[in-house]
Amino acid sequence: MNGWHDRALAQCFWSCRYDEVGQQMEWLEWALSRESRQFVLDHNLFIPLLFIARLVAVTTLELILPARKISYRSVIPYDLIGVVFVGYLVIPASEFLSNRIMPRVSMPEFILTLPVVASFLLYYVIGDFGAYWMHRFMHSKYVWRIHKWHHSPTTMYWLAGYRASLPQQTLFNLPWIFAYTVFGLSPWWIYLGVVTSHMLLNDWMHMNVSWRSNWLEWIMVTPRYHHVHHSDNPIYSNVNFGVTFTIWDRIFGTYLDPEMVKQPISFGIGEQVPLVRLIAGV
Repeated sequence: MNGWHDRALAQCFWSCRYDEVGQQMEWLEWALSRESRQFVLDHNLFIPLLFIARLVAVTTLELILPARKISYRSVIPYDLIGVVFVGYLVIPASEFLSNRIMPRVSMPEFILTLPVVASFLLYYVIGDFGAYWMHRFMHSKYVWRIHKWHHSPTTMYWLAGYRASLPQQTLFNLPWIFAYTVFGLSPWWIYLGVVTSHMLLNDWMHMNVSWRSNWLEWIMVTPRYHHVHHSDNPIYSNVNFGVTFTIWDRIFGTYLDPEMVKQPISFGIGEQVPLVRLIAGV
């Protein structure tokens, strides 16, 4: 009797397990299906889901390889509110304005027929060249105030990079809108790929990680490279303007090797400015 009872329990257990595994497989198949992708796009869930993934992944990397000690509890609540404000108000408004400032141009046919990888590279070369000069312009005497909010964080980590006033974001969009014409009439996933790459690069350059690579800095902006630019020391305020590539700093005389910075870096703008003015850029 006991043997029969044990076999019945075992069959019940494995039957339940098979059902559970089957349900998990069905969920996985749906998650990878075209239907789920369409659901995400139709309900504008891509950016929120991407943000959650970044929040978990990038914060984990910072906890594993921190360059400086950070009290996340003291900074993340404020920054999460700011991210929502910038993401749902500043960026849409800036895109509306930027698209009316920047005239549409037509690229030659040989550019429009480039392979996707080559188009992405060309997009970043053109856009980053313009972004370098726009960044330098924002550090000029008469325009600095629209860029102050971005430099105001005294704690540098991946989420600190979201701060952008409306005039700053509007101007900063312009070179990238111009560069985007290399894609021509592109499919929907090109736009999502471009948006994702910009978010990840912005996270990357502001990350609080101790990892470094001298050879990579010959090509790309790294966290420590950009952190020098964010220093509250006036000596470093006009160096390392590069957004993606470091070549522009090297060519135009604004390059500073992070290895030359021997003292610990602190961040901020060195003055108290009302938050409303920082956000408005006035």
